[in-house]
Amino acid sequence: MKLNIVKHRKGWYIVSAVLMAVSLLALIGFGLKPGIDFTGGALLEVAIESKPSHGQLQETLAASGHKEAIVQVSNDSVLVRTVPLTEEQHQNILASFEKAFGKTTELKFDSIGPVIGNELRRTAFLAIFASLVLIGAYISWAFRGAGDFISSKKIALLTVIKTVHDVFISVGAYAILGYFFGYEMDTAFVAATLTILGYSINDGVVVLDRTRENLKKRISSHLSEVVDVSIEQTLARSINTSVTVFLALLAVFLFGGETTRPFAMLLLIGVAVGTYSSVFIASPALVTLEKWGKK
Repeated sequence: MKLNIVKHRKGWYIVSAVLMAVSLLALIGFGLKPGIDFTGGALLEVAIESKPSHGQLQETLAASGHKEAIVQVSNDSVLVRTVPLTEEQHQNILASFEKAFGKTTELKFDSIGPVIGNELRRTAFLAIFASLVLIGAYISWAFRGAGDFISSKKIALLTVIKTVHDVFISVGAYAILGYFFGYEMDTAFVAATLTILGYSINDGVVVLDRTRENLKKRISSHLSEVVDVSIEQTLARSINTSVTVFLALLAVFLFGGETTRPFAMLLLIGVAVGTYSSVFIASPALVTLEKWGKK
């Protein structure tokens, strides 16, 4: 069955434009909630035998002077995120838990100053920017001699645009989830973003590389037909790979615990968006770029 994805590319562009607009509005309206990795603060993880509820924990923290604390409860432990704590405040929280709920075991305590947080923020954005530049340069080199239809520089530009598209929509969706579920931007967020970046490129290059091979074989004199054939030839591979990765991430999201849930969710969104853009955006955009180049 012929899919004619290139023929209907304007419709897919509209879908992407709507998703990007929603992501932009989410980032402007909700923003990303910085975690203590970026703002500075304290992270305390404890195990409490009596298994208190989220509300009980929040009330106990408020009574001890920490209304701002964010509590996450999992089956085995309780995570408390607060502003930077002195050692005395740290011990007071543990004592208040012990008094209110009984035996409390401290599992982890990390404190990060705001100076370190600012440095992490700069490093994170620099890492993402440097990755995009290096990837664009490598794709341009790897796709040299792609044929007479389109230059390697256009393919590199398209790959970078696709990657920004995928990351932007994923981060916008994460901002919405952060507003409703309290997901934070921390080092795990940066790791997930870089992973999405790599996955997006890998998935997109598969289709583009097949397009390059078909261009060299000159299976058609029309670029649109070559791209359609290339998409059909790689579609099963793209879907199988994405479903396998998606199921593995879904297992992490469902059973990995509270701390890994935001990380897994961002990757789930990124895999879905990356697969969609590889098939419906990146390859058809080759045709659009070529048409623009001839005007």
